[in-house]
Amino acid sequence: MHAALFVLIVVAGTGGELCVSRAMKGSRVAFSLRPSAMYRTIVTALGSPWMWLGIALMAVGFFALLGALSIYNVSFVVPVTALSYVAGAFGSKTFLREQVSADRWLGIVLVALGVTLVFLGKG
Repeated sequence: MHAALFVLIVVAGTGGELCVSRAMKGSRVAFSLRPSAMYRTIVTALGSPWMWLGIALMAVGFFALLGALSIYNVSFVVPVTALSYVAGAFGSKTFLREQVSADRWLGIVLVALGVTLVFLGKG
């Protein structure tokens, strides 16, 4: 049952980030630190259903993280939730059609191996 918290953290959190990214890329507003440009960016992004879905998913992931932190040590929770890097790479490749370089895939494999070591050492 507790594994569901980690699945929720990774899937909802990463899904939320992907949705927010899609909303921002779809807004086609050039980002600038000028207040008027920031206002225009925010208003445009908030008009996208992807932004709202992303915010909702990220909230679910956050509350699942709080649940996991109430049960497990931070030294276990944080490394295991690093699986979001793996999910993020696959999501960006499939959902956002982004290119992921070989160097990034290698890093993602190393993260996955590290998570496996932390998970196996828990017991």
